[in-house]
Amino acid sequence: MNTVIKKHGSVGLPWSKGQLILLPAGLWLSVFMVLPLAILLVYSLGSRDDLGQIVLGLNFENYFRFFSGPYLKSLFRSLVLASSTTAICLFLGTLFSMWLAFSVPKARQNFFMTLMVAPLWTSFLLRIYAWMTILRPTGLLTETLHSLGWQNCPVILYTPWAVLLGMVYNYLPFMVLPLYASLEKLDVRLLEAAADLGATPWQSFLKVTLPLSSKGMVAGSIMVFVPALGDYVTPDLLGGAKTMFIGNLIQNQFLTVRDWAFGSAVSTILIVIVSIAIWLYLKYVEPDSAPAHR
Repeated sequence: MNTVIKKHGSVGLPWSKGQLILLPAGLWLSVFMVLPLAILLVYSLGSRDDLGQIVLGLNFENYFRFFSGPYLKSLFRSLVLASSTTAICLFLGTLFSMWLAFSVPKARQNFFMTLMVAPLWTSFLLRIYAWMTILRPTGLLTETLHSLGWQNCPVILYTPWAVLLGMVYNYLPFMVLPLYASLEKLDVRLLEAAADLGATPWQSFLKVTLPLSSKGMVAGSIMVFVPALGDYVTPDLLGGAKTMFIGNLIQNQFLTVRDWAFGSAVSTILIVIVSIAIWLYLKYVEPDSAPAHR
């Protein structure tokens, strides 16, 4: 083989043609990803003058301002909300995926998966406004509780519970998709063998189901945690903009206060946190899922 390659050359494309093929993708990434991130980083090191214009410079005042001021609480709230959303989605997604993979006939599984992802076919804002209609004081939920005799039921809209409910509803399909993909491939005979050996359902889950579906759980957790961390539309609409999250903070700095330097610094911090989450996924999940080469 080596002799043939040395004699006739590589069968691949010449390097110049290979560069031409990669050129569109490289330009796309450079213009719409690398360049905006570079501009964001440069702006984050600048400052804001009295007229609201950004003054480029080289200082870390915006970063010190974020970590030493009350703004750090918005990051903590966002981390708590994103973690809570991820944990609830993981619990509900695991129950639904196990039921779908192990209890539903193969012919009907696609139907239930279609029902799960059907909300994603509609607008994100439309789904949020639908929940606002359901949770409002004269909405479906309140009127139903009144008809059942609970006249003094609390209104959920514009509360943290409404925000959490909307987040779980919006991001649950992103947890179910990788979880179901992992559980659907699981050999049911392993569970039957564990039962024959005297394992309880809980022991079978811990010893068989959990290890074999851990990749799907981690992938689903990343797919839920990353967008939930920066979500600002759901807290604004379902929470009534009563609590400041990091996504709302970034939005206000760019669109209301017009402090682009500080908004860029907060955005950079959020990007670093998200990058760490993606790096953990690529390091601990992606290599294990790659097929082994002999």
